[in-house]
Amino acid sequence: MVISIIKADYLEDYKIKFSFSDGIERIIDFSDFLQKAKNPMTKKYLDKEQFKRFSLLHGDIIWSDYELCFPIWDLHEGEI
Repeated sequence: MVISIIKADYLEDYKIKFSFSDGIERIIDFSDFLQKAKNPMTKKYLDKEQFKRFSLLHGDIIWSDYELCFPIWDLHEGEI
């Protein structure tokens, strides 16, 4: 079974609620990942306005034309 993200809702701070094609829902907090990032292209998403500008494309969540993205299976498992 191929898993995809069918819905992603920004909640607050760096939290996004994901709904997956298999009915699983997860809330992922990206704050630790972003705070520990070394790459300035990643750290720029500590700006919440930038962070909120994600989109879903082909069942995947992306920021700025794949400048930042995560493996769907990791999100599905609640890990980043």
